[in-house]
Amino acid sequence: MNMKNLLVELFVEELPPKALKKLGEAFAAAIADSLKAQGLAAADAAVTPFASPRRLAVQVAGVAAQAADKPVSHKLMPVNVGLDANGQATPALLKRLAALGLDASIVPGLKRASDGPSTGLRADKGEALFFDSVAKGAALVEGLQKALDETLAKLPIPKVMTYQLHENCAQPGWSSVNFVRPVHGLVALHGAEVVPVNALGLTAGRTTQGHRFEAKVSPVSLRDAGSYADQMESEGAVIASFETRRADILRQLHEAAAKIGGTSAGLSAGVKPVEDEALLDEVTALVERPNVLVGRFDPEFLGVPQECLILTMKANQKYFPLLDAAGKLTNQFLIVSNISPADASAVTGGNERVVRPRLADAKFFFDQDRKKTLDSRVSKLGNVVYHNKLGTQLERVQRVRKLAGEIARHLKSDVEKTERAAWLAKADLLTDMVGEFPELQGIMGQYYALHDGEAPEVARAIEAHYHPRYAGDSLPQDNIGAAAALADKLDTLVGIYGIGLAPTGDKDPFGLRRHALGILRILIEMQLPLDLLSLLHLARAQFSGEVVAESVALDVHAFMLERLRNYLRDKNFEVGEIEAVVSQTPTRIDLVIPRLEAVREFGRLPEAAALAAANKRIQNILKKTDTPSGNADLALMQEDAERDLLAVVSQLAPQVTALLQNEDYTGALTRLAGARAAVDSFFDSVMVMVDEPLMRNNRLALLKSLGDLMNRVADISKLAS
Repeated sequence: MNMKNLLVELFVEELPPKALKKLGEAFAAAIADSLKAQGLAAADAAVTPFASPRRLAVQVAGVAAQAADKPVSHKLMPVNVGLDANGQATPALLKRLAALGLDASIVPGLKRASDGPSTGLRADKGEALFFDSVAKGAALVEGLQKALDETLAKLPIPKVMTYQLHENCAQPGWSSVNFVRPVHGLVALHGAEVVPVNALGLTAGRTTQGHRFEAKVSPVSLRDAGSYADQMESEGAVIASFETRRADILRQLHEAAAKIGGTSAGLSAGVKPVEDEALLDEVTALVERPNVLVGRFDPEFLGVPQECLILTMKANQKYFPLLDAAGKLTNQFLIVSNISPADASAVTGGNERVVRPRLADAKFFFDQDRKKTLDSRVSKLGNVVYHNKLGTQLERVQRVRKLAGEIARHLKSDVEKTERAAWLAKADLLTDMVGEFPELQGIMGQYYALHDGEAPEVARAIEAHYHPRYAGDSLPQDNIGAAAALADKLDTLVGIYGIGLAPTGDKDPFGLRRHALGILRILIEMQLPLDLLSLLHLARAQFSGEVVAESVALDVHAFMLERLRNYLRDKNFEVGEIEAVVSQTPTRIDLVIPRLEAVREFGRLPEAAALAAANKRIQNILKKTDTPSGNADLALMQEDAERDLLAVVSQLAPQVTALLQNEDYTGALTRLAGARAAVDSFFDSVMVMVDEPLMRNNRLALLKSLGDLMNRVADISKLAS
């Protein structure tokens, strides 16, 4: 077969930078997958995606000009339907053949084969008639056209544009077309040959455009599919690969930072750019030929909290701020330019002039905000609606303060400081800085609290009460911060859930799943000895029963246990292990991991499988009967095996209880392994469901006491295969 590299490129106006990486990957994958599905490319064919601000492209290695022919077997109908008693075609068969463009002449050549094997549910269907033929493989032009059409229809475009086609389009009958941005060129090369496909009103060729300002040749005429990346860089001054361009930017950033650290007075060699994967992706999507330059701003702005300066430089200007070895912001930053002039002073100077008013705004906000204390702002939260069914932000603050204080009491922490932190935690929402940069809420509250003379623990808790804000985020540093964070998240979770706004499907506008996971992480990872269900009831009690029903605490607890299952799966616990613990609806979340680790250790014991199976058998027996009354009575026992089991249970019960009181869950389960011989003997020689009611009840009571003992750490029946 004629196997060559294939290149497809769409040349477009500037693509949305935050969507470019995803668009480039999806474009390349969809075209390659379609070609592979049609047999035009091997399943393991190398696929190279390209994406720059003005192009989406893909190179697929080893694409055939014509796919191989494929044998096709058409099932027609059962033999007894298609052929009469004389073996002649029935009208039904002739009609079916005609639909396939065939006639009676091929009937003698039809294949007979079984219509499917027999199973335990049905007998063999018998023989059916099959027509075997060979389907001609797809030609590349048709196959690529199909791949292009399918790809353009399912690209993850954030927002579609409708634009007019230019006068030289391939389909002049069209008046407009829809795509993420206007498309001005289409390239499709199989080796050195153009594949004449059409897309978005354009016919494919071999020419494309290079860098808007620095291309050496314009347009760039591509020699063949394999030369794309090299020609685009050497002639078009474009690094077409998103990943190559991203790596080049990262290299230049660190080289520039290292040079600054080695040459600037007062800066150590530890100077480094702020790490931000999303910013790096976005900047990669803004340039075609990156050139990293160094800019500076007036050191007077360093008096503003560095989070403000870093945010405005990243969010508004797409700069990479530089931090010293201690993590403090310097007055230098890195610019990723799309041009490489011999004299870059005009570029750096322009960027320095642009950033100054941004930093000046931040300084103005900071100075103005500090003229009023946080405490003086709290009453104004009464003018801010939190939710029309849940009141104002001030009412919410009052609920959270009370709840945080109760949590602090349980933790034997400083109640006064905890309540003070909760009281001030939302006041920075009314500051100019947070109004401009909502991402700084809590952070600015900490700075303003320190300026107001609040205790350091209070200021720290104001910032910490939002933590963890996302997966992997840090937790509060102390119990004051933990109490404030728990109270804030519990109030949101119970309140929003309680007014009927629980998450549905992928929709979670109030972030309840995130809040639930945050609560679980604080309880587990900070090892806080708090009862989750009690906390939920405390949070519910802050609301009127007419607004949030009492039953909501139980509903939210069940909701959180589902989040707990996901969290534990991410910690690499097995599903059976997780269910053994979580199915018991635990409320002391801090003890879940120790119990799981005990279950895992128990599962390694040679007795584990037999005891898990026995436990499952006990539960199945008890489910089918009424709950036995009283405790097992030795006087009613007739078999040695049941007397032996009672003795073992009586001996183990106090030992297991003592171990559980010391939270030695592994020891408790290990001790239970000693019951295996007595359990096996009981089930081998004792009939539980005898006719005599007293004896039956006594044996059920014995099994219930055994089951209860075995499941005090976890429901080990979940470990049974």
